[in-house]
Amino acid sequence: MFSCLRQCVRVATASILVTIFAVPTNLLAQAHVVSPADLQKQMVTATQVRQRNLEAVRQFFSTPKAEKALKSAHMNPTQVKTAVSTLNDQELAQLASRATKAKADFAAGTLSDRDLLIILMGFAALVLITVAVR
Repeated sequence: MFSCLRQCVRVATASILVTIFAVPTNLLAQAHVVSPADLQKQMVTATQVRQRNLEAVRQFFSTPKAEKALKSAHMNPTQVKTAVSTLNDQELAQLASRATKAKADFAAGTLSDRDLLIILMGFAALVLITVAVR
């Protein structure tokens, strides 16, 4: 009887020690490194940045010169604009940055119509190739 009691005490002690050392204390305390409010704020910011980038690229492809260039290259402007939304955030940010720069350079007179058409066709080809690869 004494050995049975001793065995039960050993098993109980071992179970308690395993529970104490195996379960991390921060899991028990439910401590979060990043608060849910911060996560939500970051997600909202990321969504807003993506929407701005989408809008910048779509506006770039929606200009009459862009549509004319795409049609002359036998590319469907609607298909290109639709394909833009399938780009990942990094690709979209790069394309939006380049589109904004090209638009500014054209407005400042550092690019000719021909240069803008070449850039537009390159952008459209990049978008379509990226989408086709996926």
